[in-house]
Amino acid sequence: MALQWVLLGAVAATEALILLLLSAPLPREVSKQVLEFVKRVLQPGLAVVPFALFQLLEVYWKYEHRINCAKDDCSPFERDRFQRSLFKSHRNALLAVSAAFFYWLLFRIAKMQQDLLQAENRVRLAKEE
Repeated sequence: MALQWVLLGAVAATEALILLLLSAPLPREVSKQVLEFVKRVLQPGLAVVPFALFQLLEVYWKYEHRINCAKDDCSPFERDRFQRSLFKSHRNALLAVSAAFFYWLLFRIAKMQQDLLQAENRVRLAKEE
């Protein structure tokens, strides 16, 4: 189970780094190359969205079927275990949501930059005529 979360964390971190690189003020040629790289990565990277949704469903299922330790009949060990599982489920849910959100941001920013380049090309062609 932990390997899934490590993989999802690595994907979310990679998407965040690519977002930083894509939104950084770079020279025009480097920016175009980064945009081409992102466009090639977007389609295979779409697999992270259903994977993150599946992980969210797993977190929800574990949350609904967890040991409830709200009363005084729990031992300190059980109460500690309950708190740790609660924090872990919140962390995992945040990780899954952030991976899907970073993918959406990456898609939207790449689309916006692609539209901007196309508009600049149309303006340049109109000026040349």
